[in-house]
Amino acid sequence: MTSTPAERKATWRRIYLELKRARKYLQSPGSSLGGVLVAAKRTLEHRRDVRLRIRAARHAYPALPIAAAKDSFMLVRIIGNDLEPRHRKGQSFDNASFILDNEPAFPDCDKFWIVNRIADPDEEARIVRLLEGRGQSFVRIPFDLEAYGRIAWDIDRLAAKQLRFSGKSGQSAELTPARYETLIRHSKNRYLMNNNGARNQALEIARTRAKWLMPWDGNCYLTEQAFRQIRGAIEARPYLPYVIVPMARIVENLALLDENFKPPATEEPQIIFRTDTTELFDETYPYGRRPKVEMLWRLGIPGLWDRFRDDPWDFPRPPPSADSGLFQTAGWVARLDSGRAHLEIGRAGFVARSFSRDEAIIAMLDRCDAAVISARLDPSHLVFYDEKALTAASRNKDADLRQLLRLCADQALTRGPFSVTDKTSVAPSGDRHDYFQPGPYWWPDPRKPDGLPFIRRDGERAPGTALYEAGSETYDRTRLQRLLDDTTVLALAATVIDEPSYSNHAAKLIRTWFIDPATRMNPHMRYAQVRFGHDDNEGNGTGIIELKDLYFFLDAVRLIERAGALDATERETFRSWLGSYSTWLDTAPAAVTESYRANNHGVFYDLQRASIAAFLGDSTKLAGIGLHARERLADQIASDGSLPKELARTRPIHYTLFTLQGWTTLARILTSIGDDLWQHRANQGQGLVQALHWLAANIDSRQATEAIDADRRWPLLLDLVRHDPEATIPAAEAGAAKPLFHPDEGIAPFWPWRRG
Repeated sequence: MTSTPAERKATWRRIYLELKRARKYLQSPGSSLGGVLVAAKRTLEHRRDVRLRIRAARHAYPALPIAAAKDSFMLVRIIGNDLEPRHRKGQSFDNASFILDNEPAFPDCDKFWIVNRIADPDEEARIVRLLEGRGQSFVRIPFDLEAYGRIAWDIDRLAAKQLRFSGKSGQSAELTPARYETLIRHSKNRYLMNNNGARNQALEIARTRAKWLMPWDGNCYLTEQAFRQIRGAIEARPYLPYVIVPMARIVENLALLDENFKPPATEEPQIIFRTDTTELFDETYPYGRRPKVEMLWRLGIPGLWDRFRDDPWDFPRPPPSADSGLFQTAGWVARLDSGRAHLEIGRAGFVARSFSRDEAIIAMLDRCDAAVISARLDPSHLVFYDEKALTAASRNKDADLRQLLRLCADQALTRGPFSVTDKTSVAPSGDRHDYFQPGPYWWPDPRKPDGLPFIRRDGERAPGTALYEAGSETYDRTRLQRLLDDTTVLALAATVIDEPSYSNHAAKLIRTWFIDPATRMNPHMRYAQVRFGHDDNEGNGTGIIELKDLYFFLDAVRLIERAGALDATERETFRSWLGSYSTWLDTAPAAVTESYRANNHGVFYDLQRASIAAFLGDSTKLAGIGLHARERLADQIASDGSLPKELARTRPIHYTLFTLQGWTTLARILTSIGDDLWQHRANQGQGLVQALHWLAANIDSRQATEAIDADRRWPLLLDLVRHDPEATIPAAEAGAAKPLFHPDEGIAPFWPWRRG
């Protein structure tokens, strides 16, 4: 049996690789010549099996029904999403136009197109108009934003130590940032790009219409000369059911119009299938991670992909199929310009192309996630309090809760307005507009004359750092909490009781702290929880938690704005303050450090960012927070539902209850935009419901060793029965739970009016 030069070259290439592997094996510990011989024997047996299969295929072919069919072809091109910066925007349209303008018709070859889940509706419409205008046959696989929005992140494919928040830097040493981000978006990538799904649909479309099926990428261009070479090879060896067509990367499409142009074709090939083959592309492989290579491996087609590195989270390489080795190589195909020439040339282009592809996948999927959230998000809607509950309370004038609200609102009328400029000290910066509060558990070192640097005494508050105590007026924490609580109580009262004095005073509080240049706070928390003698007397990020209650305060601002107590300029100025503070949270080194804390601080950091993003309508940030919450949950909650890092504290039950308040509140905000964190389960079964079950089972036995307010359990246990219908709690006791708690306990004022 004769072989082509390309096949002889491939054989020698395989021999070279086997020898290289043998040399590497012999240099490794524990290796032996016997091991090399076993491997060599296995390789020789495989080659012998392939030769036998080819010989059997050649002898059997004349008797097959397909042998009587005339050679006919169907070239199905799949047009997908432009991925910036991997591709230039609009490149898919431009390449389709180039093909339609310049590619010749081929004898006995029909052409067809698949418009494959293009997420940009304008770009998809433009491509459809092009195909219709040129009289092309095509099908459209639609992108369904709602269906995409139901696809979860693939966090469970990672071990706990590999997750984003597992280490101080937030990145596992085993994963590059790009690899991590693409891995956790695996399923989203599969749906959006749908490479192998569209290839299989192309095979299905072509199978009943032609003898030879060409499910090719939308940027593939065939010259007349190349098609003749392919057809000639098929006519000479029709018993081989697969034809491998090497690909050449083109950086200037017009070069293809020269009939003598033939570039080196060394890239990952396209495949032609005989119609009686049964192999299908594996749709579990996503774009950018070997979707076509998986088929090349199964068919035994050698190439650069044989030397790809396998990571622990990759799918195992598939075994050879029954058709392995039954292929020939013929012709070549051009891969049209991507609009990014520097990514197509040489080794440097290959490396840059990989990084650019990952970057493009992440950016595209993030835009889709943001679009999902944007379709569900109305920044004017309350995210913590329940609109219906407030409406019902406004109609029930005799309700005890309404009467308590009036009492609290009347008290709030006697306080404020509050400003950071009112404190009797000044931040280390010297700017009175900077928020300033010492760390609560940091004390002077008695061994040092000046007490510096301060030392930590967990659970023991330093003078002036506890809310409302004598001396707290020296700093800003008490004043800030009064602002948050009083504004919220007044806004709720203005809504439920409908008295303008409440909304007017609440507006004055907002105006003084955030809007008036003479009294407003600078939009950062650089000097919150300062540990004197550390970090140049700046906070290390832990003080950000002192704005943990921003979530219910922002609902209060929404209610005050509805009442018309803030004018348009004031509303815009307030949003500008929030935007600046949000940017500080995202970029300040101390704030970034806070984001990676593995205890309650990380949760309340997410809660702040989510609250602000919902208020400002930032769907991109909200989508990211939903992801981060799931990654964080897998590290913070144990498989039995406990919170180990909080249980290790000096006040374990307090911190467990406090942290779960943060988690359940964050879940409420995400649920308000259709992102259900309540039912999420990590790979060991961890979830919020499991954590609440642990609390219900352990709170009574553990609280005996720690003085806490027993009523703190009820907001959490009511969440348990709401999200697990089989759970039960003493309903009478829960119904008697008080509506107001100390702010350190993390429960919003008048929490019974919260969302479900």
